[in-house]
Amino acid sequence: MAWYKKLHWQIILGLLLGTLYGVAAANWGWGGFTANWIAPFGKIFLNLLKLIAMPLVLASLVCGVASLSDFKKLSRMGGKTIGLYLATTAVAVTIGLLVVNTINPGKKLPPETRAQLQEQYKSDVAKRSEVAEETKARGPLQPLVDMVPSNFLEASGNNRAMLQVVFASLLFGAALVLVEERKRKPIYDVFAGLQEVVIKVVHLIMLMAPIGVFALIADTISTMAKDDPSQIISLLGSLGWYCAAVIIGLALHATIVYLGLLKLLTPLSIKQFFKGIGQAQLLAFSTSSSGATLPVTMKCAEENLGVSKEVSSFVLPLGATINMDGTALYQAVAAVFIAQASGIELTLAAQVTIVFTAVLASIGTAAVPGAGIVMLIVILEAINVPGEGIALILGVDRILDMCRTVVNVTGDSTVATIIAASENQLDPPSG
Repeated sequence: MAWYKKLHWQIILGLLLGTLYGVAAANWGWGGFTANWIAPFGKIFLNLLKLIAMPLVLASLVCGVASLSDFKKLSRMGGKTIGLYLATTAVAVTIGLLVVNTINPGKKLPPETRAQLQEQYKSDVAKRSEVAEETKARGPLQPLVDMVPSNFLEASGNNRAMLQVVFASLLFGAALVLVEERKRKPIYDVFAGLQEVVIKVVHLIMLMAPIGVFALIADTISTMAKDDPSQIISLLGSLGWYCAAVIIGLALHATIVYLGLLKLLTPLSIKQFFKGIGQAQLLAFSTSSSGATLPVTMKCAEENLGVSKEVSSFVLPLGATINMDGTALYQAVAAVFIAQASGIELTLAAQVTIVFTAVLASIGTAAVPGAGIVMLIVILEAINVPGEGIALILGVDRILDMCRTVVNVTGDSTVATIIAASENQLDPPSG
């Protein structure tokens, strides 16, 4: 097959052309045309991925848990999965803190730029602070209450309630294990059939991926530039050290932690791994949503990495919900950056608080674009830094959101590969 017929090359082409178009649109004032005639195709593509995410999580987790056949195997795999997810998130936050305390980006931000950014994003700060206040006002056990849905159909109709769907699916799958085989098989077959149908739908949706990626990237650049490309350059210039700290932290975590674990615990080569999940990473970058990328992440893990369906059906939907290494790392960097820019010195105790709060916050963060900002305000309040400081980073948040989502998806794939290898369920394709 010619290289240009392969989907990942078509997605890369869409990414590049979307970038070029976005710059041209900003330069020549095509913002209105882009919003009306280009952006809708990106929204349609994103909505299609979100549309299929819930049925995929439901079918995959029920099948994944029910196929484990006994609770001993379920608890073993579940313990390893959750343990790895929490451990890598804690390491990610620690790396973020080390990088931001070394670079000190907040101390390099000019006072006039700080005042300008705070004024420019005042209305956005007010909206997000209101949501964060509601989150902060909840009791310590409220996340456990929120995890259990009172109405499954209502939860399954809301992509932000993914954790509730995961809980209900795990419960249903566990109950299915306890039912005698004669009665269990027909129900299991229904969910297995649904899973196969959903995967076929994913293949159909992915035919639109190059166009969807083009539209998403073009709209992102056009929206940020507001018909003036110099705005992007100016913003990146002002916040360059902050962006560098986040990206360096993400790169260190991906290379040291993920690649180290892969080399240590799996037979896969680094080249095999990245070649296998490249399509999912590109989609994560353009959609900024690990939830929307989940169908493609599962497809890549099974078809390209050789992860068994049993493992991918259990580990990856769980990862898209609770494993947010990239988001947690970014929150740590952002919190210290805002404190530095505000002239607030953070003690060691405050930075330890960031680690624990960011790890716990990452579990409840919705796998959708921009959700990390709301949880960041909660972290800022926990260390007595004014939440209004998020105005300093809102301008570049979309770019960094794209980068951290790639890390989130890479982390999910890494853990799935490790769990599959530990369970003797990893069969990488040759060549």
